[in-house]
Amino acid sequence: MNWLTGIVVYILVWWVTLFAILPLWVSPSEPGELGHAAGAPRRPLLGRKLALTTILAAIIWLGIYIVVSEPWFSFRGS
Repeated sequence: MNWLTGIVVYILVWWVTLFAILPLWVSPSEPGELGHAAGAPRRPLLGRKLALTTILAAIIWLGIYIVVSEPWFSFRGS
């Protein structure tokens, strides 16, 4: 895997991981709160979710890199 492919794979893994993490720790706001939509979260905790997404995406990317670069799991002829 060259560096450009590695970056593209990391970005794709990061986005998929973000959408998996976004629903975590969501508590809806009170129904009568002014300035909030009925389904809006009370505290979205986006900083925590972005940090967790970055860490998990790096771990997943490392696993993908190992599987792609190691010879023990290859479809190429020897």
